[in-house]
Amino acid sequence: MKIQFDNNGITVFESSLYRTTSTIVELGESILVIDPNWLPIEVDFIKDFISINYKNHTKYILFTHSDYDHIIGYGAFAEYKVIATIEFSENVERQKILEEIFDFDRKYYITRIYPIIYPVPEIIIKEDYQTILIDGFECILFKAPGHTFDAMFTIIPAKKLWVAGDYLSNIETPFIDDSFEDYQHTLDKALAIYNEFTDLHILIPGHGDLTSKRSGISSRIERDKTYLKMLSEYAQNPNDADLVKLENYVLSYVYNTDLLEANRKNIKLLV
Repeated sequence: MKIQFDNNGITVFESSLYRTTSTIVELGESILVIDPNWLPIEVDFIKDFISINYKNHTKYILFTHSDYDHIIGYGAFAEYKVIATIEFSENVERQKILEEIFDFDRKYYITRIYPIIYPVPEIIIKEDYQTILIDGFECILFKAPGHTFDAMFTIIPAKKLWVAGDYLSNIETPFIDDSFEDYQHTLDKALAIYNEFTDLHILIPGHGDLTSKRSGISSRIERDKTYLKMLSEYAQNPNDADLVKLENYVLSYVYNTDLLEANRKNIKLLV
């Protein structure tokens, strides 16, 4: 499994599937594992990395949101203390999410040695700025609905780190699976976080490359805000010329025509 980044007790793993990231953050004599995924061999790689480097550390696991690709590896870490939002905890579609994992594994003849189970949070995030202390390290959590209703941002000031979940990717336009208005508000919140926490310079998205520059974070926020503005304007007045501009903007993230289907779903949500 590819290790995309390894510095200052922050290790970012990259799956072969959709360039999905998993993260381990060393916090004193504890570790915080975030969204371990995808394939069994990749989950094993992460487990082995922990066994070698953090065998005796207290272990926490955080889920940025409940999409099946982000909780798929949980069963291998089921003894860890789980952190997630209250919306994640109360998700009434948990069985549907598990079925998506079962369907994926059946489609590709995948077997796992750990159970497929929905995480049950011990530490529940109910509001913005909720702070948990892990070995003296502040972890500041923010609700981040829009992509999903149960998503959140994680800020660790001492590590100058922002874990964004499925937001602010360099290779994906916004996927609006919940609410356009909430997505707008979350990007506004992202800009406020950027302006408040001026030492943040490492941002890890759920898919694609992290950025380690302040300018990289701000440009991703503005890029996504521009996409939402163009999307909204087109939805209010659909026309061929603006559709071409919108689709060209989508492909400017990365030339992947599958993103055009995600864009069509976003349009359908608004019209």
